[in-house]
Amino acid sequence: MRRLLARRMKFHLFGAFFVSLGCAALYKFGVADPRKRAYAEFYKNYDPMKDFEAMRAAGVFESAPPK
Repeated sequence: MRRLLARRMKFHLFGAFFVSLGCAALYKFGVADPRKRAYAEFYKNYDPMKDFEAMRAAGVFESAPPK
């Protein structure tokens, strides 16, 4: 029973490290990278003036009334 806590703590410490490393990798490749690609694809063809004119025509802005 000697050093039982130290042995178990070492095992759990390494296990927790590898589980957290796996979760971080899953988040990066499963969420962050696809999100970055989606934003890049959206802004590749995005025209802010066209979007502004569409919102202006719809009457979204108070300071820029529709024409």
